[in-house]
Amino acid sequence: MSSLTARRSTFGNRALNWIDARLKWILIVPSVLFIALLIAFPIGYTVFLSLTDSAGAVTRPFSFVGLDNYVTWLSDTDRFWPAVGRTAYFTILALGIELILGLAIALLLRKTFRGQGLVRVFILLPLVATPVAVGMMWLLIFEPSIGFANSVMQFLGLPRQGWLSDPSTALNTLIFIDVWQWTPMVILILLAGLSTLPEEPDEAARVDGANAWQRFRHITLPLLAPVIGAAAILRSIDAMKTFDIIYATKGIGGGSSHEAETLNILAYGQAFQFSQYGKASALLILFFLLIVVVLLALAILRKKGTRV
Repeated sequence: MSSLTARRSTFGNRALNWIDARLKWILIVPSVLFIALLIAFPIGYTVFLSLTDSAGAVTRPFSFVGLDNYVTWLSDTDRFWPAVGRTAYFTILALGIELILGLAIALLLRKTFRGQGLVRVFILLPLVATPVAVGMMWLLIFEPSIGFANSVMQFLGLPRQGWLSDPSTALNTLIFIDVWQWTPMVILILLAGLSTLPEEPDEAARVDGANAWQRFRHITLPLLAPVIGAAAILRSIDAMKTFDIIYATKGIGGGSSHEAETLNILAYGQAFQFSQYGKASALLILFFLLIVVVLLALAILRKKGTRV
């Protein structure tokens, strides 16, 4: 009897020691499994729908069509490839402007000056508003007849512009709105990065007679490159997925001539305007793969920049 009790005690101690050694993993495994399920199920179901001709209603009988939906989109030169081009144009231009402006403003805000805290709060205000509210606000500002933007143009003696209503300027106007709202986030990230940079290299270069541009180019920029890379990855993914501002200002289809139709807007129209769930799912999977490719490319470039 005492031998059995001793064995039980030994087994219990081993079990407790095993649990103690792996306690952090035991505690997080349920959360990890739950999050993985939340991510895997929507993606898996979207892949499943993309291989069918599901349309009209999700409960409507459907049949498997294999890769037909993907072939249809990849051979579509009227809507799909122009939407890819607009998505790339929107992302690249918005990201480039936001990184340049964000870096310039972050460098200015790095210096101590009177009212610095108030200026920082004022610059970060666009982040407070929701994208839909921002879109509606700028829709009123850029209204061709009574909008504030054209009133300023008229006051300056310049011709009125169509802004969002003109197919030739709509996409660039949307890029301006995106830059206005999201540059503050880039500023915030870069300011955090600048605050962690060591001061010794800059001071040594200053003593050696390096001017401000030389110190920025050869010291600040290389040291800040990983942070800039992180900001570029975050903003590029967000810019590619932009939906709220475009939908709030241009509606389904991205305008009468599809002048602002990106992949997100195209997928939304296919799913909720035409109820083509199979085709919309295939488009979303292609869009997801595009985002993954861009993310991997930016990560590789960031790693190479860090090594250099």
